Amino acid sequence: MSARLLDGIAVARAIRDELRDRIGALLERGVRPGLGVLLVGDDPASALYVRSKTRACEELGIRHETRHLPATATTEEVLAQIDGYNRREEIHGILVQIPLPRQVDTPAVLARVDPAKDVDGFHPANVGLLVQKRPRFVACTPAGIMELLAREGITVAGRRAVVLGRSDIVGKPMALLLLHADATVTVCHSRTRDLPAVTREADILVAAIGRPGLVGVEHVKPGAVVVDVGQNRIEDPALAGQLLEPERLETFRRKGSAVVGDVRFPEVRAVAGALTPVPGGVGPLTIALLLKNTVAAADARS
Repeated sequence: MSARLLDGIAVARAIRDELRDRIGALLERGVRPGLGVLLVGDDPASALYVRSKTRACEELGIRHETRHLPATATTEEVLAQIDGYNRREEIHGILVQIPLPRQVDTPAVLARVDPAKDVDGFHPANVGLLVQKRPRFVACTPAGIMELLAREGITVAGRRAVVLGRSDIVGKPMALLLLHADATVTVCHSRTRDLPAVTREADILVAAIGRPGLVGVEHVKPGAVVVDVGQNRIEDPALAGQLLEPERLETFRRKGSAVVGDVRFPEVRAVAGALTPVPGGVGPLTIALLLKNTVAAADARS
């Protein structure tokens, strides 16, 4: 048995193609969707994520601009940038790249974003609407996973789902979306006892814990759908040998590093019914849903 690979790249491409028509209709009405990005500090991964998102905006004709503050920025300085984006009519969506530096009050920053421009779905008002099953904007990674499941023909209703991780960005909204889709949902975390026994109950297992290779064959029920949200860079050859298939292992040896998920891909692929690869699984969907939310925000304001 070898798991069917769920192609996040293809699904993301389909979402973008659908957005082209919506953007064209907005342009005919004189509205060009606009995204304002705020990047604080010099974290290479954050800078890379921002470049990926803005490049995707350019491909679809979405206006974008990025304000880059130094790592020493204060909460007040960050809030001032948010206020500026909030006031501007041509900015329909606001993206605050997190994590923010330690001295910045992240909850205060996320709460300062106009909820109607909160295309990341982190504002307390939008989180509350999601809880009530009246979503306006939903965190992009969980929303992208739901799109993937739907477009790949995977039934959610009536199935047992386990979410590994309880972050505000992925774990909690993921659990709510699965619950609203009529799954029976369990959320696991660092205090969960006998984790493999719990995850083996899952028909759908979402791994979003941020630990490379945490999920192995002992965690997975045969035939389960496994969604790997992890994005972990590794440099340890021994770990690479466990987590990479031969072709990627050769690339690792040349480059000295690789990005892997939370799942031990080769062994889990042998027992799962369907599995997302890393890279090429969830990552492209996160960006596609950011674009979709930005277009929806522009549409709502026009």
